[in-house]
Amino acid sequence: MRNSYFQFKQFTIHQDQCAMKVCTDACILGAWFADKTPARARVLDIGSGTGLLMLMLAQKHKGEIMGIELELDAFRQLKDNIEKSPWRHLLKVFPGDVRSFSFSGKFDFIISNPPFYENDLPAATTGANLARHSKELTLTELLTAIDANLSPGGSFGVLLPYHRTAWFEELARTTYGFTLKEQLLVRQSPRHDFFRSILYFSRHKDNFAPTSELTIQGNDGSYTEDFTELMKDYYLYL
Repeated sequence: MRNSYFQFKQFTIHQDQCAMKVCTDACILGAWFADKTPARARVLDIGSGTGLLMLMLAQKHKGEIMGIELELDAFRQLKDNIEKSPWRHLLKVFPGDVRSFSFSGKFDFIISNPPFYENDLPAATTGANLARHSKELTLTELLTAIDANLSPGGSFGVLLPYHRTAWFEELARTTYGFTLKEQLLVRQSPRHDFFRSILYFSRHKDNFAPTSELTIQGNDGSYTEDFTELMKDYYLYL
């Protein structure tokens, strides 16, 4: 049985009421963008879950961070995690559906770990289905929500399965006018293929989008130097 909480260096994530628990790829998403989010930007986390991304960003960010969560049990835990954090004065969460929710103003940066297993086999529980699958929020709907809530000079970041990367980039570019400005490709070890992509988009047109690679573990099973450097401000024993 998984722990009911995950202890980081500066905050704790309780997760017993959430279908989707803390996972390594979500931690990578939060840590990678914590150093890229514009200073004092107004930030939105779509599908906040436990509040992991909000808290990882808040540890290094000084601006207002908002989160929205559809599933009510997850929202209650999200609210509790936020209220117990050192940055509760900067954080605000809402229960609701981002597709119909009306926020007071636009955001400078939007982040999401979306329900991306579209068309894959459904999970065993309803909560996990909402968290893992795109029946409640498709990737197209996510882009529509981002487009509606992002400021003209804003940017956004998402975590996706590697095999959805090219399709998502094309959709974001051709339908919504976003441009990929940077991407991080993630694999478990040197023996494995890439399994996740972290994509950073903006409305600014640019012909150059640098690609970086991150390998989580070496062949001996220990964390790589790059992974350790990325996560050292968060993971308790790094």
